[in-house]
Amino acid sequence: MNEVLERTAEAIRRNGFEVHVFDTAAQAADFLDAEIDGKFVGLGDSMTLGAMGLYERLLAHNPKVLDPQQGKDHPEFDAIADACWNAEVFLTSVNALAETGEMVNIDGHGNRVAQSIHGHQKVYFVAGRNKIEPTLERAVWRARNIAAPANAKRHGFTTPCVAAGHCCDCSHPDRICNALVVYLHPMMAMEGVVVLIDEDMGL
Repeated sequence: MNEVLERTAEAIRRNGFEVHVFDTAAQAADFLDAEIDGKFVGLGDSMTLGAMGLYERLLAHNPKVLDPQQGKDHPEFDAIADACWNAEVFLTSVNALAETGEMVNIDGHGNRVAQSIHGHQKVYFVAGRNKIEPTLERAVWRARNIAAPANAKRHGFTTPCVAAGHCCDCSHPDRICNALVVYLHPMMAMEGVVVLIDEDMGL
């Protein structure tokens, strides 16, 4: 077992989250596919979840599954993201995790960070080993300087970070880092489940 991954998992467990660790993304996908059945499911625009094929798998046996990545343009993306508010179960990745047990997400539209802390019965946070940093400070750095520029580029934005390859703390209208959330403990009245994968996943 990856020692860093297991150390991070134990720290997150101490913070009150349910944590599951898998050697492969395929094993993690099997777990989530078995766990989530007969629910209205929302996904949070995650490259990790997309690579795992979870939208298609969950759609086969859940009455409704929404993924903003299925939108053909930005208005449709926003409409699907907003409709996810009514989901019973929400799945997202995180931009970074600290070995000390904190998780970090950064967002431009706000749907991912908002829906990961309010409005659902259960939230699953799914992340690969490449998202792990030694400290919370480094996790925040990763979210801003690694994940945010890559996601801005993925969405076709022309923010300064896309050209520079790191955060420029800009005021561009397409700025993708407008809100940053640090998950310390599960939210009240909402189950939080963390799924860690011993593979590099997502941005």
